[in-house]
Amino acid sequence: MEELKEALKEKKLIIGTERTLKNLKMNNLKKVYIASNCKQEVKEDIEHYCKLYNILLVRLKENNEELGIICKKPFSISVLSI
Repeated sequence: MEELKEALKEKKLIIGTERTLKNLKMNNLKKVYIASNCKQEVKEDIEHYCKLYNILLVRLKENNEELGIICKKPFSISVLSI
């Protein structure tokens, strides 16, 4: 969780499924975080590309609402990446 907060301060955090998938497909990421209640189809897509490009996937115990609060955003967040 500290790494997420640090990345947020440095503005290196990518928020959202679409942006994360786009960067995954271009192999531009080091790590991907998914919320505990992320939709199954999104989770499967993310897992597929993480395996394909050997990118670390972190399954968080926090749900998408808690992730939104941690990132100080007024909306839920299911997928984050660095």
